[in-house]
Amino acid sequence: MAVILGEGGIRKMRSELSNGRVKYALPMGDGSVPLNDLLGQSISLSFLGAIHCINCARKTKKSFNQGFCYPCFQRLAQCDSCIMSPQKCHYAAGTCREPEWGDANCMVDHFVYLANTSGLKVGITRHTQLPTRWIDQGATQALPAFRVASRLDSGLVEIAFAAHVADKTAWQRMLKGANDPMDLPAERARLTEICAGAIQELRDERGIDAITTLEAGDVTEIDYPVLEYPTKVKSMTFDKMPEVTGTLLGIKAQYLILDTGVINMRRHAGYQIALSQTTES
Repeated sequence: MAVILGEGGIRKMRSELSNGRVKYALPMGDGSVPLNDLLGQSISLSFLGAIHCINCARKTKKSFNQGFCYPCFQRLAQCDSCIMSPQKCHYAAGTCREPEWGDANCMVDHFVYLANTSGLKVGITRHTQLPTRWIDQGATQALPAFRVASRLDSGLVEIAFAAHVADKTAWQRMLKGANDPMDLPAERARLTEICAGAIQELRDERGIDAITTLEAGDVTEIDYPVLEYPTKVKSMTFDKMPEVTGTLLGIKAQYLILDTGVINMRRHAGYQIALSQTTES
């Protein structure tokens, strides 16, 4: 017997780090469905045939940039290319799509961090988005390296580090299990020393207070609710299959791990979905 747990437009999964372990919930319509308790259970996610923009609620045939209709994708600052490439920020040139949004989200303190995802990587995020950003990337360990004054500054520092360490997560590898623990403070010290010249040049250009090196702080350890990792990662999408079913084996980053494959829930923000659980009658 199938029991419907939730129905409506979905958003990226909400996450909470509690005593080192992640708790997940899936926003659906006006409510949300706790997911951790569904581990080991047979579930079904059915696409109801409609996609609505997560910004304006307009019905759209195709989702852009994880949940937007095309007009919003073209208009919103959060969909601009500088969000993916912060070193291309053009706020100072007066051409930001939404200067007020830029004030609130880009012209604020950011962290440049190191994380253990599919291996060692460097990343950036607003100061308000920790540890959420780390969880969304599937990091099992993370540690801030710099606090900077703006998104542009974070992008410039990230580029310096990215010459020596990855700046992207290999998501298939990340979903196959947890990496061996890393000595992130040692890696931070090593990379900071290697990049000292480049960082000083940025300070000379951007101002000494724009980039603050962090030498203290504990490593954040993150444990995900996973019963079993896949040996082979098979990606599923509602664009190719109207129903995704299987036993929920785990949740990591923004992925549901089923015995039939994995599905990126953030990728499907705005899709109208029904979530049900199959129980014995």
